[in-house]
Amino acid sequence: MTETIHWAYAAQCDFRLAIASTKRGLCYVGSPGEGFEELERYCQKRFPEAEFIHDPEALKDYKESLEALLMGSPERFSLPFDTEGTDFQRAIWQALQKIPHGQTISYSELAASVGKPQAVRATGSAVGANPLLIFVPCHRVIRKSGDVTGFRGGMPLKHHLLEMEQR
Repeated sequence: MTETIHWAYAAQCDFRLAIASTKRGLCYVGSPGEGFEELERYCQKRFPEAEFIHDPEALKDYKESLEALLMGSPERFSLPFDTEGTDFQRAIWQALQKIPHGQTISYSELAASVGKPQAVRATGSAVGANPLLIFVPCHRVIRKSGDVTGFRGGMPLKHHLLEMEQR
């Protein structure tokens, strides 16, 4: 059976990100500057028979929520997600959603929070595999030294989000 993927763009503060959803919820948030092609590559791995429909109206609530988050909104959104990952990845993504707005956590603290204090590298990989940039706030993870590094969305977006959340 063919999966229908609705997609659109969300834009705010000079950042334009492609977003996609299935009938179950948001399944992907792309990186700035990558466009539809990045989204299509990701979704085709999970949904090889997918039909893509550009449909901003179907993604209106996600678009508005993402644009609010890009402006630093501390609001939690209860929109449905449709993600797939290993048990460990899902545990990390759930832990990411518990990091308070405006705060950061180190990779080692995040690993310990899911009961795997020795799995710091695996934690970094799980953070990097997060398909829902910003909604699942992987930008709040930094090195133990305090260095702000690594982010699929790029360092300008990570710095922007951290600065907006400090306001």
